[in-house]
Amino acid sequence: MFYRKVFALSVAFLIALSAIGITSGKTNEPQSLQSIEPLNIAVLIQDDLVSQVANEIGVTREFIRSLPEGSRVMVGYIRAGSLQVKQPFTTDLEKAAKSLRIPVASEGSSPFNPYVEVVEALKKFQSDWPNANAVLLISDGLDTSRGFDSTAAGHTVDIDRAIREANKRRVSIFSFYAPSVGLTGRSRLAASYGQSSLNRVSNETGGRAFFQGTTGFVTFDSYFARLRETLNRQYAGAR
Repeated sequence: MFYRKVFALSVAFLIALSAIGITSGKTNEPQSLQSIEPLNIAVLIQDDLVSQVANEIGVTREFIRSLPEGSRVMVGYIRAGSLQVKQPFTTDLEKAAKSLRIPVASEGSSPFNPYVEVVEALKKFQSDWPNANAVLLISDGLDTSRGFDSTAAGHTVDIDRAIREANKRRVSIFSFYAPSVGLTGRSRLAASYGQSSLNRVSNETGGRAFFQGTTGFVTFDSYFARLRETLNRQYAGAR
């Protein structure tokens, strides 16, 4: 038990250090995405995230509107046992942006983990689309389907399935961490486990994870600034 606690604290410390590196830097004017190739992107939001996430719907809409012309967007909500698709893939960016709604922020909508629904969303990417494929996963990343301990931090059956499915379909998963109204909203350890899982899923699919430490939630502004930088670098000169 002692060694497990030491391991958990070490994980939390490393996550905090990573968060400092990820979110540092200036985030003045949003970078344009018009010089990159159109994207096929699914925006997936976990429905039991804390109520503060409602304040970030506007900046999320602006991100969708800022995508290059010709991009295809799907909007979905991850709920207990299902993926609610609010907007199937469309090139109408305004329609996709307007389909966003405020998360329910209720434990009654909490999934055991978001990765089953991520796999469901990945299967909606058509294999004949020539453009780059991406998922923006807004989630606490925590998988409690097989218990809550250090072995669940980034290494579960459903996390492995999501990584395999994304790589099979050539989809990069970019993730934003936000706490839920459940465990990650109350426990730093749970938050560190969730962030470790998001970090692994993003790293192993060619994406990137963004978070601001394990104590609470502030804003998506720095997330989107870093995401735009990453997309511009990753898909530069593709058009």
